[in-house]
This record gives sequence, C-alpha cells and structure tokens, in this order.
Amino acid sequence: MNTFVLEIWNDECSLCTFYTVRNDDDGVTVRESETDKFFEKYDAIPKFEKATIELLNFVLKAIGEDHGAIDELFNRHENEVDGLPLKGFLILGNTKYNYPNFPLRLFALRITNSIVVLFNGGIKDSDTNQTSSLRMQWKEACSYAKRITEALRNREIIIENNKLKCNTGSDTIYL
Repeated sequence: MNTFVLEIWNDECSLCTFYTVRNDDDGVTVRESETDKFFEKYDAIPKFEKATIELLNFVLKAIGEDHGAIDELFNRHENEVDGLPLKGFLILGNTKYNYPNFPLRLFALRITNSIVVLFNGGIKDSDTNQTSSLRMQWKEACSYAKRITEALRNREIIIENNKLKCNTGSDTIYL
C-alpha cells in the first residue's frame, strides 16, 4: 500500500469526529477521499440512493449526534474493521435501529467513542466479504486500519482533545 493521508471528514457532530483516508501516491494526493468516493458513487445510482441517504443519516445522526461510537452501533466486526450499518435490531432510547438485508456496507475503524475513521465500501451482494463484490474495498479498509492501529500503538499518531494528531503536533497525518 502506498502512503495515505488521514484527515478529518466531518468534525461538526457533537459526539464524534469522523476521519477518512485519501491516497497519496508519489507525493500527489488524490482529490477524493475514500468515504467521499463511496457516498458519491452510490448516491448517483437510483437503486441505491435511498440506502445511501439512510446510511449517511445513520453515521451523522445516530453515531455523530445521538449516541457516539458505542459498541452497540459497531457490532458488525469484519476483521480489522466494522461494517456499517449495525447488524440486527436495536432500541436505544426512543430510537429503533433495524437494517435487514441492507444493500450497502461502509467500512469503519472505531478508535474511541468519539473518533471514527470511515473508509470506502460497496454493495453487499454475498454472505461474506470474501465472496462479495466489495471484497477489494474491504481488504483495502483492513490494510488502512492495520496501519492506523499500528501508528497509534507506536505513538506516531496521538489522541489529543478527542482529535488525532501526528506525534510532531501536526494535524496532517501521513502514513
């Protein structure tokens, strides 16, 4: 895997800051982040437009505003990452969450209850990621997650005031 930039995707929610990754090949940073690629691609396909909006709402409202990145919302463990939306039926307060046969998966790395890294995803068209058309996005998300987890463990990345920072103090994180 080439280098990538870990950057804020959305920090306007009250309970969670969302990060994403952007590839940086030979010093040339790709314009679109992996998360933006996902939402733009599936929002443009009429068959998946409603599911895309529903998933974006789940991320920003359920995780970002209502509950934070709690375990109950990150219960679809898929190796190094979690698949969103959550699996099964869940009631939190007055809100019911249920996504039976949801057609899309967005991969994420939950770092704390207030920090989540969103990657790319795709159409969940098989029982497992290994046999699904989103296999490459899942493998790539797992690779990103491994590198981020390793950087946190080695203190290349630190958590400061519920934000990720390079250990040099910079907000720009190249991995």
